[in-house]
Amino acid sequence: MVPAAWLHDCVSLPKNHPERHLASTLAGDRAISFLVSIHYPSEYYDAIHHAIRAHSFSANVLPNTLEAKIVQDADRLDALGAVGIARCMQVSGALNRPLYSLDDPFCEMREPDDTLYSIDHFYSKLFHIADSLNTPSAQLEARRRKEVMQIFLRDLALDI
Repeated sequence: MVPAAWLHDCVSLPKNHPERHLASTLAGDRAISFLVSIHYPSEYYDAIHHAIRAHSFSANVLPNTLEAKIVQDADRLDALGAVGIARCMQVSGALNRPLYSLDDPFCEMREPDDTLYSIDHFYSKLFHIADSLNTPSAQLEARRRKEVMQIFLRDLALDI
């Protein structure tokens, strides 16, 4: 299943692309084309394609093999912790979103809207990722990384 892990993001569409939900299917197709070109054993193609399709949060495909669950967990863990914070800020900066709402930075009195504010993405998606992980080891690591993000927000609140 190493090819699925290595190739799962071989097609990447911007976060605000209207066909973002298709990126993992396109990546699966491209990965299989590549594997065919290097004569990788064909009996693995379906499982690799499924693992790549299922890794994506926006594709909403349930993983039906342990390998697909592991690839999905690894990809989702990458959205948490210090790397997750950096990725969130990088994407939000590229989309020209303000860091937080001046009126309610931490979504205490309003629903989070991550199309408007960077920090809202923590509340609308990132903090819920731990609940979607498949394996016990990924769930444990997600809790640790979520705590890193919560500490960041507490420190940000002090700074504000």
